[in-house]
Amino acid sequence: MDKKIVTLSVVSLLAGTLWAKSVHSVEFQNISVPKTDAQKRLVRATHKMSVDGKSYEIGYHTILRSGQVVGDNIFGLVYDHNGKPIAEKDGSLMISDSNDFTSLLPVNGKLYMVSHFESRPAAVYVSELKQDKDGNLKAISTKNVDFSKDHGLWVPCAGCRTPWMTHLGSEEYEPNAAKVKPNGSINPYYDAMAAYYGGDLKKINPYYYGWITEISVNGNGEAKAVKHYSMGRFSHELAYVMPDERTVFFGDDGTNTALFMFIADNKADLTSGNLYAAKWMQTSAKNGGSAKLKWISLGHADDASIKKVVDKGLRFNDIFESITPDGATPPKGFTSIHASGGHEWLKIKKGMDEIASRLEARRYAAIKGATTEFRKMEGITFNPNRNEIYVSISSVGKSMEDNMKKGKPNDHYDIGGPNDIRLPYNPCGAVFKMSDLREEFGSKYVPHEMSSLVAGSTKGKTDKFNKCSIDGLANPDNISYLQNSNQLIIGEDTGSGHQNDYIWSYNLDNGKLTRIETTPYGSETTSVYHYNDIYGHGYIMSVVQHPYGEGDRVTSEENMPKMAKNPNDKHAYTGYIGPLPVLK
Repeated sequence: MDKKIVTLSVVSLLAGTLWAKSVHSVEFQNISVPKTDAQKRLVRATHKMSVDGKSYEIGYHTILRSGQVVGDNIFGLVYDHNGKPIAEKDGSLMISDSNDFTSLLPVNGKLYMVSHFESRPAAVYVSELKQDKDGNLKAISTKNVDFSKDHGLWVPCAGCRTPWMTHLGSEEYEPNAAKVKPNGSINPYYDAMAAYYGGDLKKINPYYYGWITEISVNGNGEAKAVKHYSMGRFSHELAYVMPDERTVFFGDDGTNTALFMFIADNKADLTSGNLYAAKWMQTSAKNGGSAKLKWISLGHADDASIKKVVDKGLRFNDIFESITPDGATPPKGFTSIHASGGHEWLKIKKGMDEIASRLEARRYAAIKGATTEFRKMEGITFNPNRNEIYVSISSVGKSMEDNMKKGKPNDHYDIGGPNDIRLPYNPCGAVFKMSDLREEFGSKYVPHEMSSLVAGSTKGKTDKFNKCSIDGLANPDNISYLQNSNQLIIGEDTGSGHQNDYIWSYNLDNGKLTRIETTPYGSETTSVYHYNDIYGHGYIMSVVQHPYGEGDRVTSEENMPKMAKNPNDKHAYTGYIGPLPVLK
Protein backbone atom coordinates (compact mmCIF):
# COMPACT_ATOMS: atom_id res chain seq x y z
CA MET A 1 0.00 0.00 0.00
CA ASP A 2 1.16 3.53 -0.78
CA LYS A 3 2.83 5.15 2.27
CA LYS A 4 0.81 8.33 1.78
CA ILE A 5 -2.48 6.39 1.80
CA VAL A 6 -1.47 4.58 5.02
CA THR A 7 -0.66 7.91 6.68
CA LEU A 8 -3.98 9.42 5.63
CA SER A 9 -5.85 6.33 6.90
CA VAL A 10 -4.20 6.61 10.31
CA VAL A 11 -5.03 10.34 10.49
CA SER A 12 -8.65 9.62 9.55
CA LEU A 13 -8.88 6.88 12.19
CA LEU A 14 -7.46 9.18 14.87
CA ALA A 15 -9.85 11.95 13.85
CA GLY A 16 -12.79 9.56 14.16
CA THR A 17 -11.63 8.46 17.60
CA LEU A 18 -11.30 12.07 18.77
CA TRP A 19 -14.78 12.83 17.38
CA ALA A 20 -16.27 9.91 19.33
CA LYS A 21 -14.62 11.06 22.56
CA SER A 22 -15.63 14.69 22.12
CA VAL A 23 -19.38 13.95 22.00
CA HIS A 24 -21.15 12.26 24.93
CA SER A 25 -23.83 9.64 24.34
CA VAL A 26 -26.87 11.00 26.17
CA GLU A 27 -30.26 9.39 26.64
CA PHE A 28 -33.34 10.58 28.53
CA GLN A 29 -36.04 8.40 30.03
CA ASN A 30 -39.21 8.76 27.96
CA ILE A 31 -42.39 9.98 29.64
CA SER A 32 -45.86 8.97 28.50
CA VAL A 33 -48.47 11.00 26.67
CA PRO A 34 -50.80 12.54 29.30
CA LYS A 35 -54.08 10.63 29.20
CA THR A 36 -56.15 11.60 32.23
CA ASP A 37 -57.54 15.04 32.96
CA ALA A 38 -55.29 15.20 36.03
CA GLN A 39 -52.16 14.46 33.96
CA LYS A 40 -53.17 17.06 31.39
CA ARG A 41 -53.13 19.75 34.06
CA LEU A 42 -49.57 19.06 35.22
CA VAL A 43 -46.03 19.93 34.25
CA ARG A 44 -44.58 16.43 33.82
CA ALA A 45 -40.89 15.84 33.07
CA THR A 46 -38.46 12.98 32.78
CA HIS A 47 -36.76 11.82 35.99
CA LYS A 48 -33.71 10.12 34.53
CA MET A 49 -30.95 10.68 32.02
CA SER A 50 -27.81 8.76 31.21
CA VAL A 51 -24.45 10.06 30.02
CA ASP A 52 -22.14 7.46 28.50
CA GLY A 53 -24.11 4.80 30.34
CA LYS A 54 -24.05 6.49 33.76
CA SER A 55 -27.49 7.29 35.19
CA TYR A 56 -28.53 10.59 36.81
CA GLU A 57 -31.70 11.59 38.65
CA ILE A 58 -33.24 14.80 37.28
CA GLY A 59 -36.66 16.47 37.21
CA TYR A 60 -38.60 19.67 36.60
CA HIS A 61 -38.07 22.46 39.13
CA THR A 62 -40.02 25.72 39.27
CA ILE A 63 -38.00 28.82 40.15
CA LEU A 64 -40.79 31.41 39.93
CA ARG A 65 -44.35 31.70 38.69
CA SER A 66 -45.84 34.86 37.23
CA GLY A 67 -47.50 36.94 39.91
CA GLN A 68 -45.26 35.54 42.65
CA VAL A 69 -44.01 38.04 45.22
CA VAL A 70 -40.26 38.06 45.84
CA GLY A 71 -39.18 40.63 48.42
CA ASP A 72 -40.93 43.89 47.54
CA ASN A 73 -41.63 43.05 43.87
CA ILE A 74 -44.12 41.01 41.86
CA PHE A 75 -42.63 38.80 39.14
CA GLY A 76 -44.32 39.76 35.85
CA LEU A 77 -45.91 43.05 36.95
CA VAL A 78 -45.94 45.41 33.94
CA TYR A 79 -44.82 49.04 34.30
CA ASP A 80 -45.42 52.15 32.16
CA HIS A 81 -42.92 54.72 30.84
CA ASN A 82 -42.93 56.55 34.18
CA GLY A 83 -42.06 53.43 36.13
CA LYS A 84 -45.57 53.04 37.56
CA PRO A 85 -47.53 49.75 37.55
CA ILE A 86 -50.14 49.51 34.77
CA ALA A 87 -53.70 48.68 35.79
CA GLU A 88 -56.19 46.50 33.91
CA LYS A 89 -59.63 47.87 33.03
CA ASP A 90 -61.06 46.38 36.21
CA GLY A 91 -58.45 48.17 38.30
CA SER A 92 -56.33 45.11 39.04
CA LEU A 93 -52.59 45.14 38.39
CA MET A 94 -51.43 44.06 34.93
CA ILE A 95 -49.42 40.88 35.53
CA SER A 96 -48.24 38.98 32.47
CA ASP A 97 -48.63 35.18 32.40
CA SER A 98 -46.58 35.09 29.20
CA ASN A 99 -43.16 34.35 30.70
CA ASP A 100 -40.84 33.52 27.82
CA PHE A 101 -37.09 33.33 27.29
CA THR A 102 -35.08 33.14 30.50
CA SER A 103 -31.30 33.37 30.60
CA LEU A 104 -28.87 32.38 33.34
CA LEU A 105 -26.00 34.84 33.78
CA PRO A 106 -23.14 33.99 36.16
CA VAL A 107 -21.54 37.27 37.24
CA ASN A 108 -18.64 37.54 39.70
CA GLY A 109 -19.63 34.43 41.63
CA LYS A 110 -23.31 35.38 41.72
CA LEU A 111 -26.09 34.03 39.51
CA TYR A 112 -28.77 36.16 37.86
CA MET A 113 -31.81 35.11 35.86
CA VAL A 114 -33.16 37.49 33.20
CA SER A 115 -36.75 36.73 32.16
CA HIS A 116 -38.82 38.57 29.57
CA PHE A 117 -42.60 38.39 29.23
CA GLU A 118 -44.25 38.13 25.81
CA SER A 119 -46.99 40.74 26.14
CA ARG A 120 -47.97 44.26 25.05
CA PRO A 121 -46.66 46.22 26.92
CA ALA A 122 -43.98 43.78 28.00
CA ALA A 123 -41.84 43.29 31.08
CA VAL A 124 -38.34 42.06 31.86
CA TYR A 125 -37.16 40.98 35.29
CA VAL A 126 -33.69 40.38 36.71
CA SER A 127 -33.79 37.87 39.56
CA GLU A 128 -30.86 36.88 41.76
CA LEU A 129 -30.72 33.14 42.31
CA LYS A 130 -29.23 31.03 45.06
CA GLN A 131 -27.68 27.73 43.96
CA ASP A 132 -27.38 24.97 46.58
CA LYS A 133 -24.67 22.32 46.64
CA ASP A 134 -26.82 19.95 44.55
CA GLY A 135 -27.38 22.61 41.90
CA ASN A 136 -30.99 23.45 42.76
CA LEU A 137 -31.97 27.09 42.16
CA LYS A 138 -34.08 29.46 44.25
CA ALA A 139 -34.97 33.12 43.61
CA ILE A 140 -33.97 35.51 46.40
CA SER A 141 -34.85 38.81 44.69
CA THR A 142 -36.43 40.17 41.51
CA LYS A 143 -36.84 43.60 39.91
CA ASN A 144 -38.13 45.17 36.71
CA VAL A 145 -35.85 46.38 33.89
CA ASP A 146 -36.52 49.86 32.45
CA PHE A 147 -36.91 50.19 28.64
CA SER A 148 -38.28 53.76 28.63
CA LYS A 149 -35.29 55.12 26.65
CA ASP A 150 -36.39 52.87 23.77
CA HIS A 151 -40.16 53.52 24.03
CA GLY A 152 -40.91 50.38 26.02
CA LEU A 153 -40.74 46.72 25.13
CA TRP A 154 -43.02 44.92 22.67
CA VAL A 155 -43.81 41.15 22.53
CA PRO A 156 -40.37 39.71 23.43
CA CYS A 157 -40.31 36.09 22.34
CA ALA A 158 -37.28 33.76 22.33
CA GLY A 159 -33.63 34.66 22.82
CA CYS A 160 -30.14 33.47 23.58
CA ARG A 161 -27.34 34.06 26.02
CA THR A 162 -24.43 35.66 24.23
CA PRO A 163 -20.89 34.28 24.56
CA TRP A 164 -20.07 37.48 26.50
CA MET A 165 -22.79 36.66 29.07
CA THR A 166 -25.64 39.02 28.21
CA HIS A 167 -29.34 38.36 27.65
CA LEU A 168 -30.21 38.77 23.95
CA GLY A 169 -33.96 39.18 23.60
CA SER A 170 -36.34 40.02 20.79
CA GLU A 171 -39.50 41.81 19.69
CA GLU A 172 -41.86 39.67 17.61
CA TYR A 173 -44.67 40.44 15.11
CA GLU A 174 -43.49 43.93 14.21
CA PRO A 175 -46.46 46.25 13.57
CA ASN A 176 -47.25 46.95 9.92
CA ALA A 177 -46.31 50.61 9.54
CA ALA A 178 -48.18 50.83 6.22
CA LYS A 179 -51.50 50.37 8.06
CA VAL A 180 -51.41 53.22 10.57
CA LYS A 181 -54.68 55.18 10.67
CA PRO A 182 -54.88 58.97 11.21
CA ASN A 183 -55.66 58.46 14.92
CA GLY A 184 -52.52 56.36 15.38
CA SER A 185 -54.37 53.02 15.51
CA ILE A 186 -53.50 49.92 13.48
CA ASN A 187 -55.55 47.16 15.11
CA PRO A 188 -56.40 46.05 18.68
CA TYR A 189 -53.21 43.97 18.91
CA TYR A 190 -51.02 47.02 18.25
CA ASP A 191 -53.23 49.48 20.10
CA ALA A 192 -52.73 47.57 23.37
CA MET A 193 -49.17 48.95 23.44
CA ALA A 194 -50.57 52.44 24.08
CA ALA A 195 -51.08 51.40 27.72
CA TYR A 196 -47.35 52.07 28.14
CA TYR A 197 -48.15 55.77 27.59
CA GLY A 198 -51.41 55.90 29.51
CA GLY A 199 -53.47 54.81 26.50
CA ASP A 200 -52.27 57.61 24.19
CA LEU A 201 -51.97 56.12 20.68
CA LYS A 202 -50.23 59.25 19.42
CA LYS A 203 -47.21 58.49 21.60
CA ILE A 204 -46.43 55.14 20.00
CA ASN A 205 -45.03 54.49 16.55
CA PRO A 206 -44.77 51.11 14.80
CA TYR A 207 -41.08 51.72 14.13
CA TYR A 208 -40.42 51.75 17.88
CA TYR A 209 -41.04 48.00 17.92
CA GLY A 210 -39.62 44.92 16.17
CA TRP A 211 -35.97 45.00 17.27
CA ILE A 212 -33.38 42.83 19.01
CA THR A 213 -32.78 43.77 22.64
CA GLU A 214 -29.74 43.19 24.84
CA ILE A 215 -29.53 43.27 28.64
CA SER A 216 -26.33 43.16 30.63
CA VAL A 217 -26.21 42.68 34.41
CA ASN A 218 -23.35 43.78 36.67
CA GLY A 219 -22.18 42.22 39.94
CA ASN A 220 -24.69 44.28 41.92
CA GLY A 221 -27.61 43.01 39.87
CA GLU A 222 -28.07 46.32 38.05
CA ALA A 223 -29.29 45.93 34.48
CA LYS A 224 -28.55 47.94 31.34
CA ALA A 225 -31.01 47.55 28.45
CA VAL A 226 -30.65 48.56 24.79
CA LYS A 227 -32.28 47.88 21.43
CA HIS A 228 -30.01 47.05 18.49
CA TYR A 229 -31.32 49.07 15.54
CA SER A 230 -28.39 47.99 13.38
CA MET A 231 -29.70 44.41 13.24
CA GLY A 232 -32.94 45.16 11.39
CA ARG A 233 -36.62 45.31 12.23
CA PHE A 234 -38.82 42.30 11.53
CA SER A 235 -40.72 39.62 13.48
CA HIS A 236 -37.86 38.52 15.68
CA GLU A 237 -38.31 35.10 17.25
CA LEU A 238 -34.72 35.34 18.44
CA ALA A 239 -31.17 36.20 17.48
CA TYR A 240 -28.58 33.43 17.91
CA VAL A 241 -24.92 34.42 18.21
CA MET A 242 -22.27 32.10 16.75
CA PRO A 243 -18.96 31.29 18.50
CA ASP A 244 -17.06 33.99 16.59
CA GLU A 245 -19.11 36.55 18.59
CA ARG A 246 -19.91 38.41 15.35
CA THR A 247 -22.21 36.24 13.20
CA VAL A 248 -25.88 36.16 14.16
CA PHE A 249 -28.86 34.25 12.71
CA PHE A 250 -32.50 35.17 13.27
CA GLY A 251 -35.89 33.52 13.42
CA ASP A 252 -38.54 35.56 11.58
CA ASP A 253 -41.96 34.40 12.75
CA GLY A 254 -45.11 34.80 10.68
CA THR A 255 -46.05 34.17 7.04
CA ASN A 256 -44.04 35.36 4.02
CA THR A 257 -40.97 35.98 6.16
CA ALA A 258 -37.22 35.88 5.46
CA LEU A 259 -34.03 34.22 6.70
CA PHE A 260 -31.61 36.90 7.94
CA MET A 261 -27.95 36.93 8.98
CA PHE A 262 -26.02 39.76 10.66
CA ILE A 263 -22.25 40.10 10.83
CA ALA A 264 -21.08 42.62 13.40
CA ASP A 265 -18.10 44.88 12.78
CA ASN A 266 -16.50 43.90 16.09
CA LYS A 267 -16.57 40.93 18.42
CA ALA A 268 -19.05 41.06 21.31
CA ASP A 269 -20.47 44.30 19.95
CA LEU A 270 -23.80 44.30 18.08
CA THR A 271 -24.08 48.06 17.65
CA SER A 272 -22.97 48.06 13.99
CA GLY A 273 -22.58 45.63 11.13
CA ASN A 274 -23.85 44.23 7.85
CA LEU A 275 -27.24 42.60 7.35
CA TYR A 276 -27.93 39.82 4.82
CA ALA A 277 -30.98 37.88 3.64
CA ALA A 278 -31.08 34.45 2.01
CA LYS A 279 -32.27 33.42 -1.43
CA TRP A 280 -33.76 29.89 -1.32
CA MET A 281 -32.81 28.00 -4.49
CA GLN A 282 -34.79 24.80 -4.19
CA THR A 283 -33.16 21.52 -5.19
CA SER A 284 -35.88 19.11 -4.07
CA ALA A 285 -39.36 18.97 -2.54
CA LYS A 286 -38.83 15.42 -1.32
CA ASN A 287 -38.23 14.39 2.30
CA GLY A 288 -39.37 17.76 3.61
CA GLY A 289 -37.43 19.82 1.08
CA SER A 290 -33.89 21.04 0.42
CA ALA A 291 -32.21 24.03 -1.21
CA LYS A 292 -29.03 25.90 -1.87
CA LEU A 293 -28.72 29.27 -0.13
CA LYS A 294 -27.38 32.49 -1.61
CA TRP A 295 -26.86 35.46 0.70
CA ILE A 296 -27.83 38.95 -0.47
CA SER A 297 -26.33 42.02 1.19
CA LEU A 298 -28.73 44.56 2.68
CA GLY A 299 -25.93 46.94 3.58
CA HIS A 300 -24.29 48.35 6.69
CA ALA A 301 -25.80 50.34 9.56
CA ASP A 302 -25.16 51.30 13.16
CA ASP A 303 -27.47 51.62 16.18
CA ALA A 304 -26.96 55.34 16.77
CA SER A 305 -27.80 56.44 13.22
CA ILE A 306 -30.94 54.32 12.95
CA LYS A 307 -32.15 55.22 16.46
CA LYS A 308 -32.04 58.92 15.57
CA VAL A 309 -34.43 58.27 12.69
CA VAL A 310 -36.70 56.04 14.79
CA ASP A 311 -36.94 58.61 17.58
CA LYS A 312 -38.01 61.29 15.08
CA GLY A 313 -41.22 59.34 14.42
CA LEU A 314 -40.63 58.43 10.78
CA ARG A 315 -43.62 57.10 8.81
CA PHE A 316 -43.94 54.43 6.12
CA ASN A 317 -44.62 57.02 3.41
CA ASP A 318 -41.38 58.80 4.29
CA ILE A 319 -39.49 55.69 3.12
CA PHE A 320 -41.53 54.30 0.21
CA GLU A 321 -43.75 55.26 -2.65
CA SER A 322 -46.51 52.66 -2.80
CA ILE A 323 -49.03 51.72 -5.50
CA THR A 324 -51.80 49.16 -5.17
CA PRO A 325 -50.91 46.32 -7.59
CA ASP A 326 -52.99 46.39 -10.76
CA GLY A 327 -51.78 43.85 -13.29
CA ALA A 328 -48.71 41.68 -13.71
CA THR A 329 -46.02 44.34 -14.17
CA PRO A 330 -45.47 47.40 -11.95
CA PRO A 331 -44.60 50.83 -13.37
CA LYS A 332 -40.96 51.73 -13.99
CA GLY A 333 -39.01 52.21 -10.78
CA PHE A 334 -41.38 50.09 -8.70
CA THR A 335 -40.76 46.49 -7.60
CA SER A 336 -43.42 43.85 -7.12
CA ILE A 337 -42.90 42.02 -3.83
CA HIS A 338 -44.83 39.66 -1.61
CA ALA A 339 -43.68 39.80 2.00
CA SER A 340 -45.68 39.64 5.23
CA GLY A 341 -47.54 42.81 4.22
CA GLY A 342 -49.00 41.00 1.21
CA HIS A 343 -48.56 41.79 -2.49
CA GLU A 344 -47.17 45.32 -2.92
CA TRP A 345 -45.62 47.56 -5.55
CA LEU A 346 -42.97 49.65 -3.82
CA LYS A 347 -40.32 52.21 -4.71
CA ILE A 348 -37.67 53.32 -2.22
CA LYS A 349 -37.47 57.09 -1.97
CA LYS A 350 -34.18 58.78 -2.81
CA GLY A 351 -31.59 58.55 -0.05
CA MET A 352 -33.68 56.12 2.04
CA ASP A 353 -31.96 52.81 1.27
CA GLU A 354 -30.13 52.49 4.58
CA ILE A 355 -33.24 53.45 6.55
CA ALA A 356 -35.40 51.03 4.55
CA SER A 357 -32.88 48.22 5.06
CA ARG A 358 -33.37 48.40 8.83
CA LEU A 359 -36.85 49.80 9.50
CA GLU A 360 -38.40 47.64 6.77
CA ALA A 361 -35.81 44.86 6.55
CA ARG A 362 -38.15 42.23 5.13
CA ARG A 363 -39.68 44.47 2.45
CA TYR A 364 -36.19 45.70 1.56
CA ALA A 365 -34.90 42.13 1.35
CA ALA A 366 -37.71 41.25 -1.07
CA ILE A 367 -36.90 44.27 -3.25
CA LYS A 368 -33.25 43.13 -3.38
CA GLY A 369 -34.25 39.62 -4.50
CA ALA A 370 -34.16 37.61 -1.26
CA THR A 371 -36.80 34.98 -0.50
CA THR A 372 -39.73 36.17 1.63
CA GLU A 373 -41.73 32.94 1.64
CA PHE A 374 -40.76 31.26 4.89
CA ARG A 375 -43.50 30.40 7.36
CA LYS A 376 -43.35 30.35 11.18
CA MET A 377 -39.55 30.41 11.37
CA GLU A 378 -38.93 29.92 15.07
CA GLY A 379 -35.94 28.64 17.07
CA ILE A 380 -32.29 28.50 15.99
CA THR A 381 -29.31 26.70 17.54
CA PHE A 382 -25.79 25.68 16.54
CA ASN A 383 -24.03 22.33 16.84
CA PRO A 384 -20.25 22.99 16.82
CA ASN A 385 -19.53 19.25 16.94
CA ARG A 386 -21.12 18.76 13.52
CA ASN A 387 -20.80 22.36 12.29
CA GLU A 388 -24.55 22.56 11.62
CA ILE A 389 -27.22 25.17 12.36
CA TYR A 390 -30.76 24.03 13.13
CA VAL A 391 -33.89 26.07 12.39
CA SER A 392 -37.43 25.13 13.38
CA ILE A 393 -40.27 25.80 10.95
CA SER A 394 -43.41 25.46 13.03
CA SER A 395 -45.74 24.92 10.09
CA VAL A 396 -44.80 24.22 6.48
CA GLY A 397 -47.67 25.85 4.66
CA LYS A 398 -49.13 28.87 2.89
CA SER A 399 -46.15 30.86 1.54
CA MET A 400 -43.93 27.74 1.67
CA GLU A 401 -46.32 25.82 -0.62
CA ASP A 402 -46.50 26.07 -4.42
CA ASN A 403 -49.44 28.41 -5.01
CA MET A 404 -51.38 26.43 -2.47
CA LYS A 405 -53.05 26.78 0.91
CA LYS A 406 -53.37 23.61 2.96
CA GLY A 407 -52.65 21.59 -0.16
CA LYS A 408 -55.38 23.19 -2.28
CA PRO A 409 -54.87 25.68 -5.15
CA ASN A 410 -54.57 29.24 -3.85
CA ASP A 411 -52.13 31.90 -5.07
CA HIS A 412 -52.77 34.38 -2.23
CA TYR A 413 -49.32 33.90 -0.62
CA ASP A 414 -47.28 33.73 -3.85
CA ILE A 415 -48.85 36.27 -6.17
CA GLY A 416 -46.44 39.06 -7.07
CA GLY A 417 -43.41 37.19 -5.73
CA PRO A 418 -40.88 34.71 -7.20
CA ASN A 419 -42.44 31.57 -5.63
CA ASP A 420 -39.02 30.26 -4.59
CA ILE A 421 -40.25 27.79 -1.95
CA ARG A 422 -42.49 25.01 -3.29
CA LEU A 423 -42.92 22.35 -0.60
CA PRO A 424 -45.71 19.93 0.31
CA TYR A 425 -48.07 21.10 3.05
CA ASN A 426 -47.14 19.87 6.52
CA PRO A 427 -49.19 21.46 9.33
CA CYS A 428 -47.08 19.63 11.93
CA GLY A 429 -43.89 21.45 10.94
CA ALA A 430 -40.24 20.44 10.76
CA VAL A 431 -36.75 21.22 11.99
CA PHE A 432 -34.36 22.13 9.17
CA LYS A 433 -30.58 21.86 9.06
CA MET A 434 -28.32 24.51 7.56
CA SER A 435 -24.97 23.08 6.49
CA ASP A 436 -22.02 23.60 4.16
CA LEU A 437 -20.77 26.49 6.29
CA ARG A 438 -18.17 28.52 4.38
CA GLU A 439 -15.95 31.50 5.00
CA GLU A 440 -17.60 34.53 3.44
CA PHE A 441 -18.24 38.20 4.29
CA GLY A 442 -15.60 37.95 7.00
CA SER A 443 -17.38 35.07 8.76
CA LYS A 444 -16.66 31.33 8.66
CA TYR A 445 -20.26 30.43 9.54
CA VAL A 446 -22.15 31.26 6.32
CA PRO A 447 -24.38 28.27 5.37
CA HIS A 448 -25.02 27.38 1.75
CA GLU A 449 -27.38 24.41 2.09
CA MET A 450 -30.68 23.92 3.93
CA SER A 451 -32.68 20.71 4.24
CA SER A 452 -35.32 19.10 6.44
CA LEU A 453 -33.87 17.16 9.38
CA VAL A 454 -36.93 15.85 11.26
CA ALA A 455 -40.60 16.54 10.63
CA GLY A 456 -43.95 15.95 12.28
CA SER A 457 -46.69 14.03 10.53
CA THR A 458 -50.48 13.72 10.43
CA LYS A 459 -49.98 10.00 9.93
CA GLY A 460 -49.42 7.55 12.76
CA LYS A 461 -51.03 7.73 16.20
CA THR A 462 -53.54 10.56 15.88
CA ASP A 463 -57.00 11.06 17.36
CA LYS A 464 -59.66 13.76 17.75
CA PHE A 465 -57.45 15.55 20.26
CA ASN A 466 -54.12 15.17 18.42
CA LYS A 467 -54.03 15.94 14.70
CA CYS A 468 -50.30 15.23 14.54
CA SER A 469 -48.89 11.86 15.55
CA ILE A 470 -48.27 11.71 19.30
CA ASP A 471 -44.99 9.93 18.51
CA GLY A 472 -43.68 12.86 16.48
CA LEU A 473 -43.36 16.62 16.41
CA ALA A 474 -46.26 19.05 16.42
CA ASN A 475 -45.22 22.61 15.54
CA PRO A 476 -41.60 22.76 16.74
CA ASP A 477 -40.67 26.11 18.24
CA ASN A 478 -37.73 26.73 20.58
CA ILE A 479 -34.77 24.39 20.06
CA SER A 480 -31.39 23.98 21.73
CA TYR A 481 -28.40 21.77 21.06
CA LEU A 482 -27.39 19.85 24.19
CA GLN A 483 -23.75 20.87 24.15
CA ASN A 484 -21.10 18.18 23.54
CA SER A 485 -23.75 15.48 23.04
CA ASN A 486 -25.77 13.67 20.41
CA GLN A 487 -29.07 15.35 21.40
CA LEU A 488 -31.15 18.23 20.04
CA ILE A 489 -33.85 19.54 22.43
CA ILE A 490 -37.10 20.57 20.68
CA GLY A 491 -40.01 22.39 22.30
CA GLU A 492 -43.50 22.68 20.80
CA ASP A 493 -45.98 25.52 20.38
CA THR A 494 -49.05 23.71 19.17
CA GLY A 495 -52.81 23.93 19.41
CA SER A 496 -54.66 21.12 17.66
CA GLY A 497 -51.43 19.33 16.66
CA HIS A 498 -51.02 18.00 20.19
CA GLN A 499 -53.55 18.71 22.88
CA ASN A 500 -50.74 19.16 25.40
CA ASP A 501 -47.42 20.61 24.27
CA TYR A 502 -44.29 18.43 24.56
CA ILE A 503 -40.55 18.90 24.79
CA TRP A 504 -38.53 16.29 22.91
CA SER A 505 -34.95 15.09 22.82
CA TYR A 506 -33.90 14.15 19.29
CA ASN A 507 -30.97 11.76 18.84
CA LEU A 508 -28.85 13.12 15.99
CA ASP A 509 -27.16 9.74 15.52
CA ASN A 510 -30.21 7.51 15.03
CA GLY A 511 -33.18 9.88 14.62
CA LYS A 512 -34.95 8.72 17.79
CA LEU A 513 -37.38 11.12 19.48
CA THR A 514 -37.82 10.92 23.26
CA ARG A 515 -40.58 12.84 25.05
CA ILE A 516 -39.02 14.55 28.09
CA GLU A 517 -41.73 17.01 29.22
CA THR A 518 -45.48 17.62 28.83
CA THR A 519 -47.31 20.79 29.84
CA PRO A 520 -50.83 21.76 31.00
CA TYR A 521 -53.83 22.54 28.83
CA GLY A 522 -53.58 25.73 26.81
CA SER A 523 -49.89 26.35 27.52
CA GLU A 524 -46.82 26.67 25.32
CA THR A 525 -43.29 25.38 25.91
CA THR A 526 -40.86 28.29 25.70
CA SER A 527 -37.26 29.16 26.61
CA VAL A 528 -35.92 25.69 25.80
CA TYR A 529 -32.19 26.36 26.23
CA HIS A 530 -29.23 24.33 27.51
CA TYR A 531 -26.79 25.88 29.99
CA ASN A 532 -23.92 23.45 30.23
CA ASP A 533 -21.86 24.73 33.14
CA ILE A 534 -23.32 27.11 35.71
CA TYR A 535 -20.89 26.80 38.63
CA GLY A 536 -20.55 23.05 38.07
CA HIS A 537 -24.14 22.17 37.12
CA GLY A 538 -26.13 22.03 33.89
CA TYR A 539 -29.74 23.03 33.18
CA ILE A 540 -32.32 22.85 30.40
CA MET A 541 -34.41 25.96 30.98
CA SER A 542 -38.10 25.30 30.40
CA VAL A 543 -40.83 27.92 30.74
CA VAL A 544 -44.49 26.91 30.66
CA GLN A 545 -46.25 29.94 29.19
CA HIS A 546 -49.89 30.97 29.79
CA PRO A 547 -51.48 27.71 31.13
CA TYR A 548 -55.16 27.55 30.08
CA GLY A 549 -54.46 30.47 27.79
CA GLU A 550 -55.06 28.86 24.38
CA GLY A 551 -57.99 26.94 22.97
CA ASP A 552 -56.47 23.47 22.75
CA ARG A 553 -58.48 21.92 25.58
CA VAL A 554 -60.69 18.85 25.06
CA THR A 555 -63.95 19.80 23.39
CA SER A 556 -65.85 16.52 23.54
CA GLU A 557 -68.93 16.52 25.77
CA GLU A 558 -67.96 13.24 27.46
CA ASN A 559 -64.54 14.48 28.57
CA MET A 560 -64.83 18.25 28.85
CA PRO A 561 -62.29 19.49 31.41
CA LYS A 562 -63.19 22.47 33.50
CA MET A 563 -61.41 25.75 33.04
CA ALA A 564 -58.59 26.53 35.44
CA LYS A 565 -59.88 25.57 38.88
CA ASN A 566 -58.58 28.81 40.38
CA PRO A 567 -56.83 31.94 39.05
CA ASN A 568 -53.42 30.74 40.26
CA ASP A 569 -53.56 27.82 37.81
CA LYS A 570 -53.10 30.32 34.97
CA HIS A 571 -49.76 31.61 36.25
CA ALA A 572 -46.83 30.63 34.05
CA TYR A 573 -43.92 28.52 35.29
CA THR A 574 -40.31 29.62 34.92
CA GLY A 575 -38.10 26.64 35.71
CA TYR A 576 -35.70 24.02 34.44
CA ILE A 577 -35.09 20.33 33.84
CA GLY A 578 -32.11 19.24 35.90
CA PRO A 579 -29.76 19.77 37.52
CA LEU A 580 -27.74 18.02 34.81
CA PRO A 581 -24.13 16.87 34.83
CA VAL A 582 -21.71 19.13 32.99
CA LEU A 583 -20.93 17.74 29.52
CA LYS A 584 -17.28 18.63 29.00
